[in-house]
Amino acid sequence: QVQLVESGGGLVQAGGSLRVSCAASGRALSTYIMGWFRQAPEKEREFVAVVSRSDKKYYTDSVQGRFTISRDNAKNTVFLQMNSLKPEDTAVYYCAADERGYLSTNYYKRNGMNYWGKGTLVTVSS
Repeated sequence: QVQLVESGGGLVQAGGSLRVSCAASGRALSTYIMGWFRQAPEKEREFVAVVSRSDKKYYTDSVQGRFTISRDNAKNTVFLQMNSLKPEDTAVYYCAADERGYLSTNYYKRNGMNYWGKGTLVTVSS
């Protein structure tokens, strides 16, 4: 079983950049499909991005071209680089992992993944 700990959240002005990280322990990161989700105040959890074991990446439409998910298996860490941030990106960002074979982006959007971190808060001021 993997344990996930996010870090790097904070306050940033609109148009700025921030990188959040997710450190994995317990099992090798390379065995997992990794994802980022977010939950804004009074809203449901939302899929943001996923990276497969073979480093294929998929994003939700609202962050395409602004956010980049990456993984460093040697460091057991996943990153989410966020550029051109908007106030509507304000949310708690959660790292997630799934050890099953890659299902589909729509599956992860509807059902999430098996393992979750506790989240890190990103606040974008206007």
